[in-house]
Amino acid sequence: MTQLTLHQISRRFGAVQALGDVSLTIGSGEVHALMGENGAGKSTLIRILAGLDRPDTGRIEIDGTELALGSPTAVRQAGLRFIHQELHAVRGLSIAENMHLDHPYPLRFGLVNWRALHGAAAAALARLGLERLDPSHPMTDLGPGDQMLVRIAATLIGGGDRPPWLYVMDEPTAALTNAESERLFDVIHGLVGQGAGVLYVSHRMPEVLRLSRRVTVLRDGRKVSTRPISETGQQRIIEEMTGRDVGNLFPDRRTAGSGPIVLKAEGLSARGLRSANFEVRAGQILGVAGVAGSGRGALLRAIGGGVAITSGRVSVDGTKVGSSPSRAWRQGISYVPRERRSEGLLLGRAITENVTLPHLSALTRARLFLNKRRQRRLTEEIGRSVRLKAASVSQSCAELSGGNQQKVLFARALAGNPKVLLLDEPTRGVDIGARSEIYRLIRRLSDDGLAIVMASSDLPELIGLSDRIAVMRDGRLAETLEAEGLTEAALLARFYHLEEEEGVA
Repeated sequence: MTQLTLHQISRRFGAVQALGDVSLTIGSGEVHALMGENGAGKSTLIRILAGLDRPDTGRIEIDGTELALGSPTAVRQAGLRFIHQELHAVRGLSIAENMHLDHPYPLRFGLVNWRALHGAAAAALARLGLERLDPSHPMTDLGPGDQMLVRIAATLIGGGDRPPWLYVMDEPTAALTNAESERLFDVIHGLVGQGAGVLYVSHRMPEVLRLSRRVTVLRDGRKVSTRPISETGQQRIIEEMTGRDVGNLFPDRRTAGSGPIVLKAEGLSARGLRSANFEVRAGQILGVAGVAGSGRGALLRAIGGGVAITSGRVSVDGTKVGSSPSRAWRQGISYVPRERRSEGLLLGRAITENVTLPHLSALTRARLFLNKRRQRRLTEEIGRSVRLKAASVSQSCAELSGGNQQKVLFARALAGNPKVLLLDEPTRGVDIGARSEIYRLIRRLSDDGLAIVMASSDLPELIGLSDRIAVMRDGRLAETLEAEGLTEAALLARFYHLEEEEGVA
């Protein structure tokens, strides 16, 4: 059994102690989870492991042999590979060409040997059971899940380095659907069965408990514990990550959510959506569920004016909603997008600018001059309501944790006093502490009478927060279920219209 051991790794950035005397052992043939809130030190530890950063103190050994620190080349030669959540496929290149980006292209008579290149890619894919993927097809034709699997397969292409034996996977399922995640889990089990080890970093507690043999928890740059999964559980891990008892992850509802109808869709059709009919009352949370491509995102974009409606209508308080995002916002529909970095935030700009971006007309004098005092006061007020943690509202969004970046989007959505709130994957890529706070915020907003439509691939999240769940299939709103008493298995069965009615209302 091969072992990688970290001995008392410490790293300081100015006055911030990012890591303090962290020791950890990871073995081949196991999945070892690394958990902690944003800012706990996980990313710093991964950068040090990858040779992208040097620790101030400490050493790393593989089977007793010290590993050169600060050297990505030495790390690669030692058999470590790193799989991140960001998918950076090169457009215009095939699967095989993308797989060889970190490897020399095979040559013959000074030219690329395309047969050898495709053969090496096919052999690597076959080792992971991915024979269904044609190496000659464009990489960008693949979904996020298959792109992730191709990146793992690329590490198996032969070369002068030691064969990979330890994979560090940082939030690998963040962009994946449930079905894509299942394929990834199959590959992970296959790698472990072949003797590889996996250091698995994720905010998704169910998959950590399911996949891992051991779990290490970091908090404030220090190791809190390393335990076998069999000797711990979700509640204990959360308490060790946060340093507090977060209580029930999904807060109880205080109101019945049976107010007047606020949002109504009648025969709503758009690109990727066919003839949806539903209504949401004041104080209700309508969850939207389904597999990738089922129409979850299309439904939210159609409501929010992001795609053209081809037939049907959306109304708020009986008034037809306009067909553009700006008109939808003016009529009381706010939207928190799925991708906060690429779709939501201006990362290099201040919190104030991000929060008030859709609301500038209400903050100007004579339609010409921005009242910066009002802008700052509004941002500070709404920031407090969402429990935003920042040095000041002048701080750049790029400097915030993922959870606080998500809170900036919530602040922006709420700054216009909306009647309807659209949420697309509202807790994607945030740690368990921030997730708990966001759940409480969503519940408080619904208790205060806001109508909420929430699309999510997280089944416990949908069941734990929603009053009703709309199941999308092939662009249609196939059925609406009562969330109370619904099980994850029963909800998943409805995605495929299986006759497994357990728990279905």
